[in-house]
Amino acid sequence: MGGGKSTAARYFEEAGFSRVDSDQIVRDELLTNQAVIAKIAARFPDVVNSANEVQRPLLAAHVFKKDDNRLWLESLLHPLVYARWRELFVGRPDVRWVVEVPLLFEQGLENWFDFTVCVSTSSANQIARLTERGIPQSLAEQRISKQLPLALKVEKADFVLSNDGTLESLRLQVNHLAAQLSGVR
Repeated sequence: MGGGKSTAARYFEEAGFSRVDSDQIVRDELLTNQAVIAKIAARFPDVVNSANEVQRPLLAAHVFKKDDNRLWLESLLHPLVYARWRELFVGRPDVRWVVEVPLLFEQGLENWFDFTVCVSTSSANQIARLTERGIPQSLAEQRISKQLPLALKVEKADFVLSNDGTLESLRLQVNHLAAQLSGVR
């Protein structure tokens, strides 16, 4: 969260990769699916409004407050996200994919992919970016605390991009890595 993975993924897309945003799959496909909404409403009746829409901030409050709520939601949504990935990959096997996976290492998903890229940034930058998005600092810190420490992600990743500089610096790093990977499938 707030590290720059979406920005880096957009730059990979500009470099010719097809982009999959896992969070967008959740927002646009799963949290609008009536079967998923019904299960969420059964567990958290206050997060679904009268128009039968999931109120994401209320849902986030539940899942980041109690680990069992977070784990329940992950067990509901993650298999559906993975099924969507499979559908995309099988449907277009000739494509070079870049997949944004917020909890890649936390969920042990690194083996799904040919290689992994970690976008690193300082904690101060991470918090600043999240608060700029309107997430209160305490909530940002709470959400970050549910993730693996950045140092461990850096250690596990095949490639690391530094996002403590300018956007142009990140773009140059992505372009350099994309060029290196041009023959990798």
